[in-house]
Amino acid sequence: MPDDIATRAYEFRVAGPVPQDIAETFPELDTVAIGTQTVFYGDVVDEAHLWGLLNRFQLCGLLIVEMRPRPS
Repeated sequence: MPDDIATRAYEFRVAGPVPQDIAETFPELDTVAIGTQTVFYGDVVDEAHLWGLLNRFQLCGLLIVEMRPRPS
């Protein structure tokens, strides 16, 4: 991924339901439960932000089953 990434909307699908207190550790993302997954979505401003989010998911013990940029 290039260093000059522009702000882009992303979607992160996480296995299972996510408790509200853990979801609140991602204030920049919205969440919605869909079936057996929780979807986090919102704008990612740059590569450092993306890596920071991925690290937070890992620290919270959340398993990302899919990650993708959302269509513009």
